[in-house]
Amino acid sequence: MRLVIQRVAEASVTIDGRLHSAIGRGLMALVGVETGDTEADADWLAAKTAGMRIFPDEQGVMNVAIADVPGAEVLAVSQFTLTASTRKGNRPSYIRAAGHDVAVPMYEAYCQKLECLLGRPVKRGVFGADMQVALINDGPVTIVIDSRLRE
Repeated sequence: MRLVIQRVAEASVTIDGRLHSAIGRGLMALVGVETGDTEADADWLAAKTAGMRIFPDEQGVMNVAIADVPGAEVLAVSQFTLTASTRKGNRPSYIRAAGHDVAVPMYEAYCQKLECLLGRPVKRGVFGADMQVALINDGPVTIVIDSRLRE
């Protein structure tokens, strides 16, 4: 699984012109699931997301995890394009993207594990929907995490 997490001042998902989900201060997590990913990948990424110290402390140093920021929220959006291979030509290949039958449970497992770790809900996009995602990146802070690079 691959994640792009961004520290945001606010973020939202709109579908068919209607606001579906929105958060204030917190994290936007874009979630890509590859063939062969397991619940262990989802668990590891959820723990990384909850524990990543990318919020400022009293001195302005990135030293605080979202789990320790009162009221901070998470918006998780599935994004199969994170699995793109761009090695050949100019058209990305998505052959590594997991099919719906694997990707949906892995995306949900990530969100549910993160909810357990944070003790608060994780807002979501809609898997497979054509979504318009808006955010104000705070910092900017953008981190890419790949569960296959954890060892």
